[in-house]
Amino acid sequence: MTGTHQASGMHLIADLYGIDDTQLSDPDAIEKLLRESAVAAGATIIYSHFHVFGEGQGITGVVLLAESHISIHTWPELGFAAADVFMCGSARPEVAVDIMVDALKPTSTRIQHIARGRPQGISGNEAARSDAGIERAMETVAHCFPCTPRN
Repeated sequence: MTGTHQASGMHLIADLYGIDDTQLSDPDAIEKLLRESAVAAGATIIYSHFHVFGEGQGITGVVLLAESHISIHTWPELGFAAADVFMCGSARPEVAVDIMVDALKPTSTRIQHIARGRPQGISGNEAARSDAGIERAMETVAHCFPCTPRN
């Protein structure tokens, strides 16, 4: 890998506060929301799994994408959800987050945007070693998780 390394993808981390507790404890609705968000963002769904911690309790779920993932953790008793949206290629993670925010209607949000795969603040030999490490990591991920959609 030579030259400037571009970000491998965009990672959005969303903290959503003040959500109605019944929304945060409905696993079918949460799964449907994340799947619809992924499709609207232009991502390809490979697999999804959601775990419910008990009647009226929180949910942890993930939608595995060819372009990476969307995950959510809910705390109905706090009216809080933590969502994680990482997508590469032409997929648009901000669209997925916007759809989740529109559906869940939090009273406040905190959303962080992180460009992934771009070494910051390194130069010279460190940059070369870092680029080689990134290239090896990307090859390993591509080998273990080929971007071939499976339903």
